Amino acid sequence: MTVLAALTVAGCGGSDTTDGVPSHRGNPSASRSAQPSGSPSGDLGAPAKPPVPAADGRDVGACADGDCAIAVSERVTVGFKGPAGPATLTVNEIGPNKITYTVRSGNNRSQGGASGPGQGCVTVLRDHGSSNSCGRVSTTRPAAQPGAVVILMAAGEDGTAILHIVSR
Repeated sequence: MTVLAALTVAGCGGSDTTDGVPSHRGNPSASRSAQPSGSPSGDLGAPAKPPVPAADGRDVGACADGDCAIAVSERVTVGFKGPAGPATLTVNEIGPNKITYTVRSGNNRSQGGASGPGQGCVTVLRDHGSSNSCGRVSTTRPAAQPGAVVILMAAGEDGTAILHIVSR
């Protein structure tokens, strides 16, 4: 009985910190994505599961021509070539399984947002308007559409979203 009690106590968590570093149990914070390593279970000694790869890494400048795939983990504005001239996408909020953003192209403005595992949005920009659809999405490159720019924002469980901008 004493051994059982000792094992039960040893298995229980005490403080929410280990060596001054907060644990990652419960609700993850925005700072979690800023840590360079660690597994999803919060074990900082194990290597992190790599996020979904983005062809252009985190290079926001790769989107200038209207064709890119980047990883985004913080508020950022991305400039790109839209169907009616210069356009911007601003990531307003990002976190584990959550993303909100605004796209501006000419006099048009479109907003999208999604939260939950596997969720995201697709925005299609055209010369005279745009359309949005949010829900379950893939992280693969969307198909190009003639005379349009297709934007896919897919929220990631680690607080990193994948952004695809496709114009060709």
